[in-house]
Amino acid sequence: MEALLENLFTLGALVLLQAVLGFDNLLYISLESKRAPPDKQAQVRKLGIALAVVLRIVLLFLLISLIKYVQDPIFGLNIPGVIESNFNLHSVIVLVGGVFILYTATKEIMHMMNFEEAHAEEKNKASVFKIVFWIVLMNLVFSFDSILSAMALTDVFWVMALAIVIGGVLMIWLADRVSGFLEKNRMYEVLGLFILFIVGIMLLSEGGHLAHLKLFGHEIVPMAKSTFYFVIAVLVLTDIVQSRYQRKLMRAKQHAHGNAAVKQAEISPAVQAAASTEKS
Repeated sequence: MEALLENLFTLGALVLLQAVLGFDNLLYISLESKRAPPDKQAQVRKLGIALAVVLRIVLLFLLISLIKYVQDPIFGLNIPGVIESNFNLHSVIVLVGGVFILYTATKEIMHMMNFEEAHAEEKNKASVFKIVFWIVLMNLVFSFDSILSAMALTDVFWVMALAIVIGGVLMIWLADRVSGFLEKNRMYEVLGLFILFIVGIMLLSEGGHLAHLKLFGHEIVPMAKSTFYFVIAVLVLTDIVQSRYQRKLMRAKQHAHGNAAVKQAEISPAVQAAASTEKS
């Protein structure tokens, strides 16, 4: 009984951990699914997350069995005074994921800056298979930290697997709502992309730390989660203030235009009367 209560308590902690660490993954899924046709977007999110949950459990089993090989160095790149590194499989996966996230965020931001290209992108939606593939792949990249953190809390497989399943169900539920919010509030898509950009930087710093990377004698240190959430809070606050300020300017502009129209309407009859008098 005591062991069961301990496992249930650990399960609750792991579900909370999945929720905290899954924010960046959730944002990527919501933005990536928008590339699918509108009637397929919800299906893409559900299918992608469901497949990722199954593969996460497989990955969990493999990591439990092969954790030593994941952490063992596989190659190094050393140029005295310039670069020192000792890469393992974990660091390579995280670094590749960070590069891909940066590429995706930068590409989408550039599309938004070019209206015609962005409009063409809306017309030429990506295939469902391609989008599901990238959602599953990036989900696995993001899952490494959460699985390794789970393994540090417990060695009971069913507890970790159940936490992954519950986390996946919550992610499906939240992904639909986040996507719906972004669809109704398109202005926040830019904010989401810049947050995704920061996620890429965070993954690069984490991968560099795992690889014991030093550039010009300076060690790469990982971005703390607290720093990550603080930066997000500042971005969100800045966006809210800017949006309210822009709405205030728009109201002031509309009010000024309205007053000008009223004055023009008042002046016009007098001008017309004067013109008629001159003609007569």
